[in-house]
Amino acid sequence: MPSDDATALSATLHSELRDLAAALLRRERRDHTLQPTALVHEAFLRLGERLGPTWREEHGEAAFRALAATAMRRILVDHARAHTADKRGGGWMRIELPEAMVEAPEPVELLALHEALEALAQLDPRKARVVELRFFGGLNGDEVAETLGVARSTSEADWFMARAWLRKRLVESSS
Repeated sequence: MPSDDATALSATLHSELRDLAAALLRRERRDHTLQPTALVHEAFLRLGERLGPTWREEHGEAAFRALAATAMRRILVDHARAHTADKRGGGWMRIELPEAMVEAPEPVELLALHEALEALAQLDPRKARVVELRFFGGLNGDEVAETLGVARSTSEADWFMARAWLRKRLVESSS
């Protein structure tokens, strides 16, 4: 049975993940059917028993948030694909990227971002992971560096290069 401290920590983590899910969903289309709590719960379900009861204590909350962020990203991509399939190519889910990430005048389509991240992962998996952790996971530079086991300067350089690469890729794909 978990201690009161562990339960409180879990409540705090759940609240942080719900806030992250709400931020991700604010970037989606207005008629999106997922709610933040449902997105968090679905992420927990997808993570399932793979992690075990002591995983978070052994690896840290930043690492857990990173896994949950990855799960939420995949859920949103799956949802976008299903919605697009339902509309036979129409009704793309659109998200707005922070200006600091990609300075594009138009909202970026979630599927276009996913495809760009997949292409980046083929070229440089760590840079793609940095984007995923910062954008979808809400982790800061120190947390990304800790999660990936690299120096802060390395994660910041990866972030800078990945943003530039994504900016170019997304602009090219929209023209």
